[in-house]
Amino acid sequence: MRTAYSVESVRAAERELMARLPEGALMQRAAAGLAVACGELLGRVYGSRVTLLVGSGDNGGDALYAGARLARRGAGVVAVLLSPERAHQGGLAALRAAGGRVSGDARRDVAWADLVVDGIVGIGGKGGLRPAAAQLLGAVRESAMVVAVDLPSGVDADSGEVAGDAVYADATVTFGAYKPGLLIDPARERAGALRLVDIGLELPRDAEAEALQHAEVAELLPRPAAESDKYRRGVVGVVAGSARYPGAAVLAVAGALRGGAGAVRYVGPAADAVLARFPETLVHAGPPDKAGRVQSWVIGPGMGDESAALEEVLAADVPVLVDADGLRFLTPERVRGRTAGTLLTPHAGEAAALLGRAREDIETARLKSVRELAGHYGATVLLKGSTTLVAGAAGPVRVNPTGTSWLATAGSGDVLSGLTGSLLAAGLPPLDAASVGAYLHGLAARRAAGPRGAPILATEVADCLGEAWRDVLD
Repeated sequence: MRTAYSVESVRAAERELMARLPEGALMQRAAAGLAVACGELLGRVYGSRVTLLVGSGDNGGDALYAGARLARRGAGVVAVLLSPERAHQGGLAALRAAGGRVSGDARRDVAWADLVVDGIVGIGGKGGLRPAAAQLLGAVRESAMVVAVDLPSGVDADSGEVAGDAVYADATVTFGAYKPGLLIDPARERAGALRLVDIGLELPRDAEAEALQHAEVAELLPRPAAESDKYRRGVVGVVAGSARYPGAAVLAVAGALRGGAGAVRYVGPAADAVLARFPETLVHAGPPDKAGRVQSWVIGPGMGDESAALEEVLAADVPVLVDADGLRFLTPERVRGRTAGTLLTPHAGEAAALLGRAREDIETARLKSVRELAGHYGATVLLKGSTTLVAGAAGPVRVNPTGTSWLATAGSGDVLSGLTGSLLAAGLPPLDAASVGAYLHGLAARRAAGPRGAPILATEVADCLGEAWRDVLD
């Protein structure tokens, strides 16, 4: 699992460790890891051209000491000092002693480089890049690689927000712990490939954010036992579709059937369309409380303006997932009054409506928004988007690491709702069901899009869910 910690937690752990180490030892550990990563990216260090963009403080010091190590291995290293009077003096002396030099023509030396090291701003930085730094980055050749020190300069380490110009890195070498901004868009897309350098920090048990990997997802996946029947495996009820949107019902049922549930009960006006595609579905004209026993409900995809069913579903003493049209009729009081778990799955526009904000506010502050939604509604919230986030009432926010931009296609959210509802019916708590559902959904989308990426349909994502499941278990 990738765990990410706040700047405050990382700084506290650094202070504790530095108190036990010789002066400068922690920076040398970071610089050594950074130099190794730069060397691996270059492939051949001897004769390569490296330009360091050096800000004030320890971030610039890390870059300078790493540059000195590369210079001793035969690289031509030049440092562009953005604040010469505040440059790290020990690192500067080490660079010069190793044969590196200080730039006399910043734009020329940036354009000259095979590798540019971004050591402008550290994890405590706020706001975007200053104009001089932003202009320098404009001189980087398309063929040159950019490596960020700890995180790309100009992004917020704690939130992933970007409030102005920021570095686009090909890789980020971060020290001691991942920071939330490295996992969450819009900052994540600027970080490139991530590499964590262990510098010996002792971090608290509770992280700010975490990203499940294959091993954790495989542990959580429900598996039928020898004595299982379709009812013991879980029955998920799906209330979706309308005369205008019958396809939403078909897609939600597709996700539910491939999510491991023993059976799916469909309630709504699209029964003929559902049965034509999935004859194993149990259909009922409604209302939901007359449809038969279920272990979870999914409600909302393509439902239209019919809100009576929502009240019946929310009154049930089983976990409920509310998506799409169902979100329009929610009130915090109604959700908070439930005794069973509730999972809301909005995209940015729906989240904006739930919070009374502009969509842009949600997209630029995703971490803050998902936490606020979870707190306001007293529910688990899966916020869909370029980075899918899952937040409960307390604890780390889950960040989904799978997916592809080709997943932004009509109906994909309906498949995710059905899949996640099935995991709820199998007994997973809302936080785990949402996290595993998003993970499998993203893997299926990658499968559907292929290794080079190609347009995909929501039906293709649903069809690839079985392969995604096997990918995790293999």
